[in-house]
Amino acid sequence: MQHIKLRNLDIARIGLGAMGMSHAYGGAGSDDAESVRTLHRALELGVTFLDTAEVYGPYTNEELVGRALKGRRDEVVLATKFGFISHTGGGPGHLDSSPENLRTAVEGSLKRLGTDHIDLYYQHRVDPTTPIEDTVGALAELVAEGKIRAIGLSEAGPDTIRRAHAVHPITAVQSEYSLWTRDPEAQVLPLLRELNIGFVPYSPLGHGFLTGQIRSTDDFEDTDWRKNNPRFTGENFRHNLRIADEVQTVAREVGATPAQTALAWLLAQGEDIAPIPGTRCVSRVEENTAADGIELTAAQIDTLNNLTPAAGATHEEAGMRLLER
Repeated sequence: MQHIKLRNLDIARIGLGAMGMSHAYGGAGSDDAESVRTLHRALELGVTFLDTAEVYGPYTNEELVGRALKGRRDEVVLATKFGFISHTGGGPGHLDSSPENLRTAVEGSLKRLGTDHIDLYYQHRVDPTTPIEDTVGALAELVAEGKIRAIGLSEAGPDTIRRAHAVHPITAVQSEYSLWTRDPEAQVLPLLRELNIGFVPYSPLGHGFLTGQIRSTDDFEDTDWRKNNPRFTGENFRHNLRIADEVQTVAREVGATPAQTALAWLLAQGEDIAPIPGTRCVSRVEENTAADGIELTAAQIDTLNNLTPAAGATHEEAGMRLLER
């Protein structure tokens, strides 16, 4: 697989998001053995970039990744996130990026992951109660101590990114970006390129929608967060099926699956972009990594650039308030 640089981190340009193995989607946590096989198969296929977070589970996803990497830690660039659990009393779902909290968080993540360092440590969401300068200052101390190699931000806006980068170089920003979520293109991507910061799109397949496999939400389990996601409900869902069909049309022309086509479009957006499609299935990780070998024509890229706009917000109202746009 081709490699790119996220500032000073050398990675294969398609990574693997581990969240769905333990969190958020129907069936999460039901087959850890298959999830471990998927992680191992990803390594065999050349994936070197794995993404998790302490809040996934909570905690169980880091533990799963740690078990899968036992004896193979040096094969990957390992990313995890802090700040969505307050260890000072608020618990999971409470933003806390105070220096005291992240000190507790990093020690827990290191233990669960079975490692002495984290390659890329993200602030999971911007904490409005803690100045970003204080958070990044504490992270810079962790870099100096060797507990983390690089600092990242997730769903941060331009002002936060500039302020953070002024304290210590930011290696990567992770935000939702795909054929149906184009928000970063207006301000965030140009700024990242100005500052030489890499970009990591999460949910590059639109939470599975862009694969074309989801034609109804009737089978979603109650634990599946998409059950109440605006893009997957009511008239929005019926409208958005047009997008899946349009991607399918291009995929047939390319001779690839819709998922591979959607990932190939992302890869064509620049050599500083490393999507992290998530799966807990060996066949899906094989499918996704094969997108590395797909080249789209200029006409195909233009068609994909002009898909029917998605209907509905990417998250429920509470989730949208946590995103800097």
